[in-house]
Amino acid sequence: MFFPATATTSNAQCFKENTAFQSGEKLNFFVYYNMAFIWVDAGKAYFNVDKTTLNGRAAYFFDSYGMSLPMHDWFFKVREHYQTYLDSATLSPIKCERKAIEGSYWVNEFYYFDHEKGKIYSTIENSKQKKKTDSLKLNPCIFDVLTAIYYCRNLDFSKCKINDKIPISMVIDNKEYALYVRYRGKEIMETRDDTKYRCIKFSALLVAGTIFRGGEELTVWVTDDENKIPILIQADILVGSIKVYLSGAEGLKYRLSSKIKY
Repeated sequence: MFFPATATTSNAQCFKENTAFQSGEKLNFFVYYNMAFIWVDAGKAYFNVDKTTLNGRAAYFFDSYGMSLPMHDWFFKVREHYQTYLDSATLSPIKCERKAIEGSYWVNEFYYFDHEKGKIYSTIENSKQKKKTDSLKLNPCIFDVLTAIYYCRNLDFSKCKINDKIPISMVIDNKEYALYVRYRGKEIMETRDDTKYRCIKFSALLVAGTIFRGGEELTVWVTDDENKIPILIQADILVGSIKVYLSGAEGLKYRLSSKIKY
């Protein structure tokens, strides 16, 4: 997953207001893999948003799942499932869970964000270590992977200059990282069905691991409208590269005014 970095935690931005998504939003994606100039269908993913309650508090429930297609599992099997609860009043993460398989590596992670005590309680087990419980200091404006993605969709790029960095803090693998996204400007992008959109472009760093080499090799194009939904995500990986295209969207908060009509 994305990001470790050079920005400082003290400069991280808080999730002040949700202007981009609503309950009932569903986004679907196709994943394509390239090696030796050949692009092949490699996988699919979805991101869903629902409203719920947790411990008597109104919350957003984020549910995301990504997988390699079964025909490619022999080469490198991927199953990534994230579930997160976000307090809909404070827009702070409450708890999140990740269950993943990446080739021969597997991991189960759970985080609970106790804002009253200022602690993040974690339980982690994977193919390299036994189950371990721990706690971290809960600094203001810290996110898990899913809430960070929805936070980025709420960023206001209108006052950014090209190459400006926007800091963000995230908990990954039981560690807090000071992160950033870099504004790259605006472009017109085309989906696999030849639909064109006006887009905002930004990049982020990658954590080196079982899939990614690390470095600022992730680029994202989101619609240049209030929804800011991803149209294309592109990244280099250990062998080859991937492109993730939007294949379907429903339950959006606003109409797609960024769509170019002919």
